[in-house]
Amino acid sequence: MATRVSTFSVIEDQFDAYLREIGYATMTTVDVKGRPRSRVLIAVWERVDGQPLGWLATYKTPVKAAHLANNPHATFSYWSHRQNAVAIDTVTEWVSDLETKRYVWQLYARTSPTGVGYPLGNFWRSPADPKLHVLRLTPWRVQVIRGTDLLSRIWRAPDAD
Repeated sequence: MATRVSTFSVIEDQFDAYLREIGYATMTTVDVKGRPRSRVLIAVWERVDGQPLGWLATYKTPVKAAHLANNPHATFSYWSHRQNAVAIDTVTEWVSDLETKRYVWQLYARTSPTGVGYPLGNFWRSPADPKLHVLRLTPWRVQVIRGTDLLSRIWRAPDAD
Protein backbone atom coordinates (compact mmCIF):
# COMPACT_ATOMS: atom_id res chain seq x y z
CA MET A 1 0.00 0.00 0.00
CA ALA A 2 1.31 3.44 -0.88
CA THR A 3 1.35 6.33 1.55
CA ARG A 4 1.32 9.91 0.34
CA VAL A 5 3.80 12.28 1.99
CA SER A 6 3.30 16.03 2.17
CA THR A 7 6.88 17.16 1.58
CA PHE A 8 9.74 15.73 -0.42
CA SER A 9 11.99 15.94 2.64
CA VAL A 10 10.13 12.94 4.12
CA ILE A 11 11.52 10.65 1.38
CA GLU A 12 14.67 12.57 0.45
CA ASP A 13 17.17 10.37 2.30
CA GLN A 14 15.64 7.18 0.90
CA PHE A 15 15.52 8.74 -2.59
CA ASP A 16 19.22 9.63 -2.42
CA ALA A 17 20.23 6.25 -0.99
CA TYR A 18 18.37 4.29 -3.66
CA LEU A 19 19.70 6.42 -6.52
CA ARG A 20 23.23 6.03 -5.12
CA GLU A 21 22.69 2.24 -4.93
CA ILE A 22 21.20 1.95 -8.42
CA GLY A 23 22.81 4.72 -10.52
CA TYR A 24 21.21 3.98 -13.88
CA ALA A 25 17.62 4.81 -14.74
CA THR A 26 15.30 3.70 -17.48
CA MET A 27 13.81 6.78 -19.14
CA THR A 28 10.52 6.19 -20.92
CA THR A 29 8.86 8.53 -23.43
CA VAL A 30 5.97 7.98 -25.83
CA ASP A 31 5.49 8.71 -29.51
CA VAL A 32 2.51 10.39 -31.18
CA LYS A 33 0.63 7.07 -31.19
CA GLY A 34 1.23 6.52 -27.46
CA ARG A 35 3.85 3.79 -27.98
CA PRO A 36 6.56 3.81 -25.30
CA ARG A 37 10.30 3.83 -25.87
CA SER A 38 12.82 3.26 -23.08
CA ARG A 39 16.51 3.92 -22.82
CA VAL A 40 19.01 3.48 -19.97
CA LEU A 41 20.93 6.52 -18.76
CA ILE A 42 22.18 8.48 -15.75
CA ALA A 43 20.41 11.65 -14.63
CA VAL A 44 21.53 13.86 -11.75
CA TRP A 45 19.21 15.33 -9.14
CA GLU A 46 19.29 18.28 -6.77
CA ARG A 47 16.90 20.13 -4.46
CA VAL A 48 15.55 23.57 -5.26
CA ASP A 49 13.23 25.18 -2.72
CA GLY A 50 12.72 21.79 -1.07
CA GLN A 51 11.65 20.03 -4.25
CA PRO A 52 13.59 17.66 -6.51
CA LEU A 53 14.93 18.89 -9.83
CA GLY A 54 16.72 16.70 -12.33
CA TRP A 55 19.12 17.21 -15.19
CA LEU A 56 20.01 14.91 -18.03
CA ALA A 57 23.11 15.37 -20.18
CA THR A 58 22.26 13.54 -23.37
CA TYR A 59 22.42 13.33 -27.13
CA LYS A 60 19.38 14.84 -28.82
CA THR A 61 18.51 11.78 -30.87
CA PRO A 62 15.70 12.03 -33.45
CA VAL A 63 13.44 9.63 -31.52
CA LYS A 64 13.93 11.30 -28.13
CA ALA A 65 13.51 14.78 -29.63
CA ALA A 66 10.34 13.82 -31.52
CA HIS A 67 8.76 12.12 -28.52
CA LEU A 68 9.45 15.05 -26.19
CA ALA A 69 8.32 17.61 -28.79
CA ASN A 70 4.95 15.86 -28.91
CA ASN A 71 4.70 15.07 -25.19
CA PRO A 72 7.22 16.53 -22.71
CA HIS A 73 6.39 13.96 -20.01
CA ALA A 74 8.97 11.27 -19.20
CA THR A 75 9.26 8.67 -16.46
CA PHE A 76 12.53 7.66 -14.86
CA SER A 77 12.55 4.22 -13.23
CA TYR A 78 15.28 2.97 -10.92
CA TRP A 79 15.36 -0.63 -9.71
CA SER A 80 17.88 -2.64 -7.69
CA HIS A 81 18.37 -6.38 -7.29
CA ARG A 82 17.27 -5.86 -3.65
CA GLN A 83 13.88 -4.76 -5.07
CA ASN A 84 14.34 -1.13 -3.98
CA ALA A 85 12.82 1.16 -6.57
CA VAL A 86 12.22 4.80 -7.40
CA ALA A 87 9.78 6.10 -10.03
CA ILE A 88 10.03 9.76 -11.03
CA ASP A 89 7.38 11.28 -13.29
CA THR A 90 8.65 14.47 -14.89
CA VAL A 91 7.98 17.23 -17.34
CA THR A 92 11.04 17.79 -19.53
CA GLU A 93 12.43 20.89 -21.17
CA TRP A 94 15.46 21.23 -23.45
CA VAL A 95 17.85 23.86 -22.08
CA SER A 96 20.53 25.21 -24.38
CA ASP A 97 22.18 28.19 -22.68
CA LEU A 98 25.88 27.75 -21.93
CA GLU A 99 25.57 28.85 -18.29
CA THR A 100 23.13 26.01 -17.54
CA LYS A 101 25.26 23.52 -19.46
CA ARG A 102 28.27 24.53 -17.33
CA TYR A 103 26.20 24.14 -14.17
CA VAL A 104 24.99 20.67 -15.19
CA TRP A 105 28.55 19.69 -16.18
CA GLN A 106 29.63 20.50 -12.62
CA LEU A 107 26.67 18.61 -11.07
CA TYR A 108 27.72 15.49 -12.96
CA ALA A 109 31.38 16.01 -11.98
CA ARG A 110 30.70 16.28 -8.27
CA THR A 111 27.83 13.74 -8.53
CA SER A 112 24.36 14.64 -7.38
CA PRO A 113 23.13 13.09 -5.22
CA THR A 114 26.55 12.02 -3.97
CA GLY A 115 27.57 8.88 -5.82
CA VAL A 116 25.38 9.48 -8.89
CA GLY A 117 26.94 10.94 -12.03
CA TYR A 118 30.03 10.56 -14.19
CA PRO A 119 32.58 12.77 -15.97
CA LEU A 120 30.75 14.18 -18.99
CA GLY A 121 34.16 14.63 -20.63
CA ASN A 122 33.96 10.90 -21.42
CA PHE A 123 31.35 11.77 -24.08
CA TRP A 124 31.61 15.51 -24.81
CA ARG A 125 34.60 17.86 -25.11
CA SER A 126 33.21 20.60 -22.89
CA PRO A 127 29.94 22.25 -21.86
CA ALA A 128 30.12 24.16 -25.17
CA ASP A 129 30.23 20.95 -27.26
CA PRO A 130 27.35 21.28 -29.77
CA LYS A 131 26.60 17.55 -29.38
CA LEU A 132 25.87 17.99 -25.66
CA HIS A 133 22.21 18.62 -24.93
CA VAL A 134 20.60 19.12 -21.54
CA LEU A 135 17.12 18.25 -20.39
CA ARG A 136 15.66 19.90 -17.30
CA LEU A 137 13.53 17.33 -15.45
CA THR A 138 10.80 18.79 -13.27
CA PRO A 139 9.23 16.01 -11.20
CA TRP A 140 5.53 16.15 -10.42
CA ARG A 141 5.47 12.74 -8.71
CA VAL A 142 8.14 10.66 -6.96
CA GLN A 143 7.56 7.20 -5.51
CA VAL A 144 10.08 5.25 -3.44
CA ILE A 145 9.52 1.55 -2.72
CA ARG A 146 11.49 -0.41 -0.15
CA GLY A 147 12.14 -3.94 -1.37
CA THR A 148 12.13 -5.71 1.98
CA ASP A 149 8.44 -5.07 2.65
CA LEU A 150 7.25 -3.09 -0.40
CA LEU A 151 6.62 -0.01 1.75
CA SER A 152 5.78 2.67 -0.80
CA ARG A 153 5.72 6.41 -0.25
CA ILE A 154 4.66 8.98 -2.84
CA TRP A 155 5.38 12.69 -3.04
CA ARG A 156 3.52 14.94 -5.46
CA ALA A 157 4.40 18.49 -6.39
CA PRO A 158 1.91 20.92 -4.85
CA ASP A 159 0.57 21.92 -8.28
CA ALA A 160 0.33 18.32 -9.60
CA ASP A 161 -3.24 17.66 -8.47
